[in-house]
Amino acid sequence: MTLFPDVAAFHDALAAIPRADGIAAAAARARQAQLTKPPGSLGRLEDIACFLAAWQGDARPHIDAGHVVVFAGNHGVAALGVSAYPAAVTSQMVANFEAGGAAINALSRAAGLSLSVVALELDRPTADFTAGPAMDEAECLAALNAGAAAIPDGCDLLVLGEMGIANSTAAAALAARSFDGSGADWVGPGTGIDADGIARKIRVVDAALAAHAEALHNPFETLRRVGGRETAAIAGAVLAARLRHVPVVLDGFICCAAVAPLAAARPEIVDHCLAAHRSAEPGHVRLLSRLGLEPLLDLGMRLGEGSGAAVAVLLLRAALATHDSMATFAEAGVSGAG
Repeated sequence: MTLFPDVAAFHDALAAIPRADGIAAAAARARQAQLTKPPGSLGRLEDIACFLAAWQGDARPHIDAGHVVVFAGNHGVAALGVSAYPAAVTSQMVANFEAGGAAINALSRAAGLSLSVVALELDRPTADFTAGPAMDEAECLAALNAGAAAIPDGCDLLVLGEMGIANSTAAAALAARSFDGSGADWVGPGTGIDADGIARKIRVVDAALAAHAEALHNPFETLRRVGGRETAAIAGAVLAARLRHVPVVLDGFICCAAVAPLAAARPEIVDHCLAAHRSAEPGHVRLLSRLGLEPLLDLGMRLGEGSGAAVAVLLLRAALATHDSMATFAEAGVSGAG
């Protein structure tokens, strides 16, 4: 079944997102208070366990069927010299993912996660969004629905990643159109372009913002005008996961920018999301602040692919291990705080 048959259905779903399970969250907090440790002494590990309890609806949550989805798409603006790599690298890296040879493959295995790759019409890049919308309505709806359909049945944690040459340019445009600012506020080196490349990238983003300045400012229009197929798919996956009460781990700048148009309209859309890490891409710090997300890690990563998110799942597993396996004061015969 198509989750978003039309634009209205997409916006209706965003307007009707469910809340967390407060009863499960309270039960998880109560359990934390009984574990053999001073209250709050495990810091954010305690918060992570209670977050997962709230969204899984279980006071003792688990990650038995965590799944990584890497969405891949190609961008028309790649032809404008905004990346250090040619657009052909997108499909080459997808082949590497499928062969098991990329960082995300190794990190997914280490984190105990299954992995799928969704390549979105790589032979047909989006249009140059400095001259018109990147996608028409049908293309954007197809990408949103591809994202929604990529969540496996029984998934209890969704980990999102992406691949797409020039998608940091699209991400900067998405962030700027969602949260204001110019290209200079959001553009960074991406794959490692030099100062001239960054200046060119800023001009491209500014041209895109000017080209679409008079268009509707709603989540769908922003995604289709200055996004890409993979960023629209991420947005669709995040919304679909929320409707199914599946917690989400977002990777870096690109994934967060994909959610920005939704969050600009409904800030609470990120309530079921964890920000895995603070990317080395400079705009990510500002974007995390606007989304109200505190990253779990800061490792200087900027690879994408979902790599930082997969690493963060190791931290989630540590949080759940302590939450589930530690003895309570009563079980251990230890006196609690008076």
